[in-house]
Amino acid sequence: MNVHAPLPEPLTERPVSSHNEWDPLEEIIVGRLEGSTIPSDHPVVTCNIPGMAARAQALAAGFRFPKFMVEPAQQELDAFIQVLERLGVKVTRPEPYNHKAKFSTPDWSSRGFCNSCPRDSMLVIGDEIIETPMAWPCRYFETHSYRPILKDYFRRGARWTAAPRPQLTDELFDPAFKLPEKGEPIRYILTEFEPVFDAADFFRCGRDIFVTRSNVTNAMGIEWLRRHLGEGYRIHEIKSRCPNPMHIDTTILPLGPGKILINPEYIYPDELPDILKKWDILVAPEPDPIEDRILKITSMCGKWLSMNILMIDEKRMIVDPHHTNMMRQVEKWGFEPIPVPFLHYAAFGGAFHCATLDVRRRGTLESYF
Repeated sequence: MNVHAPLPEPLTERPVSSHNEWDPLEEIIVGRLEGSTIPSDHPVVTCNIPGMAARAQALAAGFRFPKFMVEPAQQELDAFIQVLERLGVKVTRPEPYNHKAKFSTPDWSSRGFCNSCPRDSMLVIGDEIIETPMAWPCRYFETHSYRPILKDYFRRGARWTAAPRPQLTDELFDPAFKLPEKGEPIRYILTEFEPVFDAADFFRCGRDIFVTRSNVTNAMGIEWLRRHLGEGYRIHEIKSRCPNPMHIDTTILPLGPGKILINPEYIYPDELPDILKKWDILVAPEPDPIEDRILKITSMCGKWLSMNILMIDEKRMIVDPHHTNMMRQVEKWGFEPIPVPFLHYAAFGGAFHCATLDVRRRGTLESYF
């Protein structure tokens, strides 16, 4: 595992240029934990958090995350950034932000959340960076903490777009929503009152973009992005059997051209879009269990966070070494895993893919199908 070998010098001066999940990584935004606040209580929040964490979140909503959760996650985050920099990747960070501050619209009020997952609030398509209309009220102004970065990219030539800011009134949420029992059809807490989506429900393969509908992304949000991008891109919906879907990167993720990693619990290969059936379908191994009781209670994520990897290029990927089954399997598939501990970050919403936003990858816009 060649952690110290940097990537070659970048060939482009464009501040934003990323077309897929695997071209050689040149620049990335990495989240922050300073100022992190437990999400304000709302059905759209609790429906996606595992049982014990959801109960704890509801009780402590609006308070700062305690030090015993922040400090180990911060140590992991610092080490992760050091690895990226040793690999020759430019790391860009938002400034610390006070997420505990209360804000309101004419219809509701909330406190914030955190900067932990830039992957959710911004979507990079080529040279354009899009602020997404997120469904969690506590994330309504989250991209404001990234505005200095966005302004800098814009001044240097990037395209900067913000999707319509949603109202997030009661009409957007189904008051009768209940998580489906095993064997029941998948249902969603969102109505089609207005377009909402998180960027993390999409992945990019050049001119083809794939999405899962979820409890933070509705059909109207998918259609908004389809019309916005126009005829140069094709958006394909992937059917997920996750009972509480939120974000695509623990369900299905491309590892390179012609290689797609799937979660065998949520994805049935015969239900994939036809164009993906032509790729090598790599089935993720069963995740290694996490026995630490505190990690179990505090995690906002499910067990398949083992899939939440970050591709440095078509060969190298960053993986948590706790997930030994995944480490061994990707080596068998011909990849080079770079182990970086990151389990404590799950309390703040994700792992390597969630905690980052690849702003610049060396490569051009292509069609892989």
